[in-house]
Amino acid sequence: MSDSRPLVVRDPRFREHTPPRAHPERPERLVAIDRALDPLAERIRVLAPREATEDELLRAHGREYLDALGRLEGRSGQLDPDTYASPRTLEVARLAAGSLIDAALRVAGGEAKRAFAALRPPGHHAERLAPMGFCVFNNIAIAAQALRASAQVERIAIVDWDVHHGNGTQHLFEGERDVLFASLHQFPFYPGTGALDEQGHGRGLGATVNFPLPGGCGDAEYGQLFDEILVPMLLAWRPEILLVSAGFDAHARDPLGGMEVSTAGFAAFAARACAVADEVCGGRLVLALEGGYDLDALAESVAQVVTVLAEPHVERREFPAPTRGGMQMAARLREAYGTHWPVVRERVQA
Repeated sequence: MSDSRPLVVRDPRFREHTPPRAHPERPERLVAIDRALDPLAERIRVLAPREATEDELLRAHGREYLDALGRLEGRSGQLDPDTYASPRTLEVARLAAGSLIDAALRVAGGEAKRAFAALRPPGHHAERLAPMGFCVFNNIAIAAQALRASAQVERIAIVDWDVHHGNGTQHLFEGERDVLFASLHQFPFYPGTGALDEQGHGRGLGATVNFPLPGGCGDAEYGQLFDEILVPMLLAWRPEILLVSAGFDAHARDPLGGMEVSTAGFAAFAARACAVADEVCGGRLVLALEGGYDLDALAESVAQVVTVLAEPHVERREFPAPTRGGMQMAARLREAYGTHWPVVRERVQA
């Protein structure tokens, strides 16, 4: 009988990326997560991290960027106004990228249906040639490219529910036909990208889907967009694997975000992701930690999400009833995406 427990990447070495002064993206984030995961130890399988190779990193980043980072190996410094380096940052960043690759390849190969990677530094803001917004390497993009190169996976969906738009991931794939990128994020907000009219270009037109949301949205508004637009899009897209940039800074208690998502809301997000994966891609689902800066809210939310992943048969979690604001947002999004997404247009006509 196969082992149905999800793979979970967790390791004390991810704490060795250390800020020079008070910083929201700090090692204590993983201390809190590890403490919350300890009671789940028998329900998960821990996957030891490994470093990404240079070739794996070069699938998402330029040679000049890797060379510039290499000159900082073993040193402390400021990579951009928000992103720092400590003596072990590059080693830890390679561990983060490599571990997510390993988790994704194992899921694609059938070793597990689901995986969660508790990584730092996060990745979705990192551009091809630059660090950004606490991120050094774009972990989710590197894993997607590894799946395409090493597992012959051709059709990938990436969902990003961090409160900040995943600009780096979008920019790496917005010209691609076979990688769907869908982001639910606060807007206008850092980093300033992710507007409704950013829908990809060239062969990738229509495969970038942005849900720019006003501050104050909570479980009801997110839930309506999941159930009425995002989930139907994913089911119509039929990816071979579903990747998630799982940020938890849309939590109501997060100090950097302005949203009102609850801990239970994130569990519902995970349950919807599991349901989509089970229906269209053999259950193959991989989540990577991005943001989340209130330690208790982060730990509670990650524990709830991993609990969902550990359920052999995931129970449906209900969202609150739609709000007037949510209905107005949904109508605007259906209108914006109806051209490229018949499933959205069909729901309008219904």
